[in-house]
Amino acid sequence: MAEENSKVFTSEGFQRLQDELSYLKTTKTAEITERLAEARAQGDLSENSEYDDAKEAQAKNEARIKEIESLLRDAVVLSDDDISKTNVSLGSTVLLRDEETKEEVEYSIVNANEEDIFENRLSVDSPVGKAIVGKKKGATVTVTTPAGAFKYKIVKIGK
Repeated sequence: MAEENSKVFTSEGFQRLQDELSYLKTTKTAEITERLAEARAQGDLSENSEYDDAKEAQAKNEARIKEIESLLRDAVVLSDDDISKTNVSLGSTVLLRDEETKEEVEYSIVNANEEDIFENRLSVDSPVGKAIVGKKKGATVTVTTPAGAFKYKIVKIGK
């Protein structure tokens, strides 16, 4: 299932990847090309750490471009009709309440490629994601994480 989910993107996640790819191919590549030209202008490349750093940045940039192109090529974008409003699924927005602290947090359920906990995008393959996928509003789940066991109640499910 994890392999299947990694190809399914929310429309926002798909757009983010397209934007990143555009940035890497234009702005980032131009910056690296400029760094390489400046380093070459300094002369002897055999002991030029700036040249080595720029070449390493170029390799990382090209690898990320290939990775994103592969993701986009195989991507399936979720439509609103694909997202359940009654059960938690990929693409759902879920309001969870920590049963101990009573704190409520809203998460978007996404694939692992879109996950960003700082923007409340939670992977379906994370411990919390695995525990809540398929559950209905009102369900309480216990999640065991490296930080300990937590009990969450699903307060609301949306798109």
